[in-house]
Amino acid sequence: MGSPFADSILSIVAARNAAEPEYRQAVREVVESIEPLIAKRPEIVRLKIVERMVEPERQIIFRVPWVNDAGEVQVNRGFRVQFNSALGPYKGGLRFHPSVNLGIIKFLGFEQTFKNALTTTPIGGAKGGSDFDPKGKSEREVMSFCESFMNELHRHIGPDTDIPAGDIGVGAREIGFLFGQYKRITNTFTGVLTGKGLSYGGSLARKEATGYGLVYFVTRMLESLGADWTGKTVVISGAGNVALYAAEKARSLGARVVALSDSNGYIHDPEGIDLDTARRIKEVERGRIREYVFDHPSAAYVEGCEGIWSIPCDVALPCATQNELDGKSAELLVRNGCMAVAEGANMPCTPEAVKVFHDAGVPLGPAKAANAGGVATSALEMSQNSMRLSWPFQEVDQRLHQIMDNIYSQCSRAAEAHGLKGNLVAGANIAGFLRVADAMIAQGI
Repeated sequence: MGSPFADSILSIVAARNAAEPEYRQAVREVVESIEPLIAKRPEIVRLKIVERMVEPERQIIFRVPWVNDAGEVQVNRGFRVQFNSALGPYKGGLRFHPSVNLGIIKFLGFEQTFKNALTTTPIGGAKGGSDFDPKGKSEREVMSFCESFMNELHRHIGPDTDIPAGDIGVGAREIGFLFGQYKRITNTFTGVLTGKGLSYGGSLARKEATGYGLVYFVTRMLESLGADWTGKTVVISGAGNVALYAAEKARSLGARVVALSDSNGYIHDPEGIDLDTARRIKEVERGRIREYVFDHPSAAYVEGCEGIWSIPCDVALPCATQNELDGKSAELLVRNGCMAVAEGANMPCTPEAVKVFHDAGVPLGPAKAANAGGVATSALEMSQNSMRLSWPFQEVDQRLHQIMDNIYSQCSRAAEAHGLKGNLVAGANIAGFLRVADAMIAQGI
């Protein structure tokens, strides 16, 4: 057990969210990390900032009826959890996946609040989505679902209220359908969604941003170890935008990416992943990663995802989904000489894995810091929309690089200031929490 303060918070959260393990896990990490603050900042306790912060400002659940190609009515469930608006309008992605439930959305929204705070842009935290699965659906079915989803969601969002973006299962196609329906319903053309196409208000570098930002963050981690990317072997889980563009940027800096995965299994190419092939399969053909070996027979495909962490590497980047890297996998990575780990997905390392890395002295870049590049560039897209401007790719990328450098510095400084030097997980939680807490205190109850 932790301190009496932490135990009291966690008991409240457990009682109110008994069926939501991911949310309780996310809260525990933050609450335990901020314990060094409590003695220094008694007003945090007096004003019940933590108790207020772990309760979302608003939770919206709605039905989403739509018609499939066979003419049959389907019904899914939609969610939007508007977690905290102390720093600005709600901001966070939409996830379309069968695993989506209220607890998953709450965990993601809670993490998003601190992630957004670390970017130092004026945005609050939210998340949303549905248990709808776009995989295997026709273009017309996806459009039908997105339009029905927006029929309800439009009541709760707006460019100065809540600005959703994409996440798992929500890419450029889905954002386009959602934006089109919002425009038709409201008769407005605003920056109400980010991740839009370049032809109607999107930002250059948005697609690449989370993956690039992850690599910029790890660059600082490697520098702290007296190293760089040159010659490093990298294992990346996932094969979406985050994984593919992290691989692209790491390779451009001299690394060799040898593995990618999807929900069915992983590929291992000791010579280095051919990103043109991987991108064609995942982005153009919407296929499965196993198809990579058809073009590269020297590579190996393995069913199941857990074994990807048995591949020896210098840098590990879990970019697939929550709790994908457990304690045993972490022990394997440490034993094989991994020198740095950074989370490209949201909370992909279990608490046991985090402890293994910490005890072994392997630096871990937590998701709320390391994968903040996507939402940072979404905020830049919002700025461009407000000004009716479009910045060049190089300018957006340069701003992204500066933001990620600043996030690393915030985490490092906060950890050191509270006697936890080198603990980037604690540093990210403390720095993000303080920024939100100070705004909440200033705005009253």
